[in-house]
Amino acid sequence: MTIDRRHMLSAGLAAGIAAGAAAGARPAEARKRASAAGDLGLVPGSTSDQTVALQAALDAATNRGEPLELPAGRFRIGALELRAGARLVGAAGATTLEFAGGEGFITADHADNILIEGLVLDGGYQMLGAADGLIDVRNSRGVRLRHLALSRSPANGISLMACAGSVADCTVSNTLQAAIRSVDAAGLEITHNDIAHCGNNGVQVWRSEPGEDGSIVTGNRIARIRADGGGTGENGNGVNVFRAGSVLVSGNRITDCAFSAVRGNASSNIQILANSCARLGEVAIYAEFGFEGALVANNVVDTAATGITLTNFNDGGRLGVVQGNLVRNLFRREQEPVDKRGHGITVEADTAITGNVVEGAPTAGIVIGWGAYMREVVATGNLVRASRVGILVSTDRAAGACVLANNMISGASDGAIRAMDAAGNPTGPELTHGGSSEKLLAIAGNLSV
Repeated sequence: MTIDRRHMLSAGLAAGIAAGAAAGARPAEARKRASAAGDLGLVPGSTSDQTVALQAALDAATNRGEPLELPAGRFRIGALELRAGARLVGAAGATTLEFAGGEGFITADHADNILIEGLVLDGGYQMLGAADGLIDVRNSRGVRLRHLALSRSPANGISLMACAGSVADCTVSNTLQAAIRSVDAAGLEITHNDIAHCGNNGVQVWRSEPGEDGSIVTGNRIARIRADGGGTGENGNGVNVFRAGSVLVSGNRITDCAFSAVRGNASSNIQILANSCARLGEVAIYAEFGFEGALVANNVVDTAATGITLTNFNDGGRLGVVQGNLVRNLFRREQEPVDKRGHGITVEADTAITGNVVEGAPTAGIVIGWGAYMREVVATGNLVRASRVGILVSTDRAAGACVLANNMISGASDGAIRAMDAAGNPTGPELTHGGSSEKLLAIAGNLSV
């Protein structure tokens, strides 16, 4: 096409008209947003508590079966309560609710089918009274929390009690307890959330009594979790599962936690699959105390005091599969008087360890049993590299049977396969080429290089 002077002048005029129209639309759009806030009785940027106006608008919208769509802006509110069917929607992260104080921030009880979406919630570290989180929902089904940003909570970010639904695509940071806490869930998904800088845990899935829970924790990013509350592992974890059975923890990226990336306590039939874990202060992936059934597969652990542990047979912890994991760069906690760790994988009872790769364990690559607490363990097809001892196994007279077959141990400085005394130290001769039938220990086909 030939571009002449007339064509250029016409194009310039059209562009000018379009620009003028756009410029005219911006003030009109601003007036529309201001009008929307005014219609709700809200004043963006006001330092006054606007709880009464917002509660009235939300109740009216709920009565009509409509969502309440808030305009962009910052609004100070106190305790806001959602009834069944309430839908509170912000302007895609441009609507900020700032906590003005009270017994709670956003709460709901026996409120099925609620939706909270697109809001920024700033708790300002103000005390929450009776509430357990910036969002506190109880006894509700069909709960949907989406695209939220929560920060500066003196307790939890999101607290759910006896709820079913989903928490998805939220950002939760700077909470003094957990980012997301669920107790006695009735079918919950926690997915694709970004969690960081929490005082005690990232995600908690707990039950008041041991039982089936079935929550799904998948695709989240969790980082920088402290253990401000102290203890021996109840705090400081990326994902903390307690008494909750049949929980799936998969596909998460979890880093820089004071204790564990994923910790299951008394949680039967837990599945911990394909998580990427780095820089953990204690055991990266843990199943402990009274659990029956733990599947730990296809995870990557880089830098931890121990990679994977299934333990506490003395308290009923048993029955597991540890398969296809990559564990590397372990360290010893020399400051600890006894529990220095430095292990790759440790198990105790009724467990198969197969197809794992462990590299750089300063104490031992694989540890099987602890004194009398060992029964029916099979370790086959594993590769242990550059570790002090390749495999340590309990040969206590009260221990059960163990099969070690077709494993490769490379560069073990203190023995490829050794017996272990009651203190966890290697004892006796190298066992790579045979075991004692008296000890129910079968060793065959292993290679030490």
